Amino acid sequence: MLLKAGDNCWRVERAGRFSVLMENAAYFEALAEVLPRAQKSILMLGWQFDPRTRLQPDGGVHDRGTEIGHLLRRLVRDNPALKVRLLIWRMPLPLAWGQDFFPQRAFDWFRRGPINFRLDRARPFGACHHQKVVVIDDSLALCGGGDVSVDRWDEAAHRDQDPRRCTPTGILFPPRHETMCLLDGPAARALGDLARERWFEGTGEKIDPITEAFDHWPGDIAPDAIDVPMGIARTEPAWRGAAGIRENEQLHLEAIASAKKLIYLENQYFTSPIIAAALALRLEEPNGPEVVVVSTARAPSWFDHFAMDSARRAILDRLRRADLYHRFSAWTPRTRQGHDIIVHAKVTIIDDRILRVGSTNLNNRSGGFDTECDVAIEAEQEGDAVSEFIRRHRARTVGHFLGVDSESFDWAYAASGSLNATIEELNDGRLSLLSPGKASFGSKWMAEWQIGDPATPADSWRPWRRRRLSRILKRTVAQAADAAAADESWKSTTSGK
Repeated sequence: MLLKAGDNCWRVERAGRFSVLMENAAYFEALAEVLPRAQKSILMLGWQFDPRTRLQPDGGVHDRGTEIGHLLRRLVRDNPALKVRLLIWRMPLPLAWGQDFFPQRAFDWFRRGPINFRLDRARPFGACHHQKVVVIDDSLALCGGGDVSVDRWDEAAHRDQDPRRCTPTGILFPPRHETMCLLDGPAARALGDLARERWFEGTGEKIDPITEAFDHWPGDIAPDAIDVPMGIARTEPAWRGAAGIRENEQLHLEAIASAKKLIYLENQYFTSPIIAAALALRLEEPNGPEVVVVSTARAPSWFDHFAMDSARRAILDRLRRADLYHRFSAWTPRTRQGHDIIVHAKVTIIDDRILRVGSTNLNNRSGGFDTECDVAIEAEQEGDAVSEFIRRHRARTVGHFLGVDSESFDWAYAASGSLNATIEELNDGRLSLLSPGKASFGSKWMAEWQIGDPATPADSWRPWRRRRLSRILKRTVAQAADAAAADESWKSTTSGK
């Protein structure tokens, strides 16, 4: 098994039930159903939180009854034993300005009530708390890349003009692709332990675990997998004497090195030199895997466009030069009318054997500067129930970008045996090749020095240190490849016993 507790994962625990929630419409609907089931504890970690977020926006802008802030206040009013704690990143004001100065303004919602709302400050300057986790009574958990905010709701159809996709002031926001997952059992309790550790670090308050067992699984969500081992991988910066944790980066590198047929990546950013180095090694192999990337055409914020999009140009150019056997492609999704779809999901699929969902971007920050949390499930053998679920999710997520159903996608994929070929055959223009574009002098300078994308606290304000990463990258990638080779050697030795 690739997932190893204490190595590329913090813990590996069994999820009694596990389901992928594709798009925030599914995530918000699940929250609307499971939050009222809480008996003793709701603990939420997030990058962003806006209490005005409508979990079920069908009622229109003026329907305040489904706003999560009102829901949480109603829950603690009806159940005084319920403790609600929210730990959200203390976003710098220039960023908060683009979010209508939330989450800071959320204090006005919860200042006089029993809900414990805190802004996280326990980070190196410039880093952010980026984990997105909700734990209910230590019995049910949600984890992934979705934020609870007013500009995040969307359905899989990604309609060009959906009146439900609007802010409280009635401004329409762009279509967005998100992925979360829902799970229970020992894996949910483990995420509860992680959330309590973060709460203690951010607030100094120790929280006791919930010892009672509750069945909070929503009745209208069928589990995609049952009793499946699930790895929890973290990123924590080296800070205040504590050693950094880079499990997310290590898991990515070992998964890439272990791939036989396919590496599929959906991600908001694609700028990590170490991930690019690992992918380039696989593309240079005569019989290596296909590599398919889906990302946003243009970052929505001006700073991310200048910093991240500039660095991505260099990464794409490097991988296309390494693609000696024509197995690499990078795409960006669009609506029927050709508008950009923001890809905010962070999903990795390896050979229909590993499915990973979380908050980790494919950039330097997520490798060792910000806090991150990903979960991953792994099939024990080809063709088992977990492998079949991962295959179905691959067909569903790629198919929805192409505007085809999973069955049509499966037919095309079975005929070609190649994801790249399947996309090219079914594509009607809704997936466009992600072009590096022409780089200006300023963007080249940003990419060279990786401005805004530090790898560790040590180089956060010393960008010249990032130019020394080449030796470290080669060594780290080589170690991951050696670990994957040793794992394969062990499998071949034990399979004959």
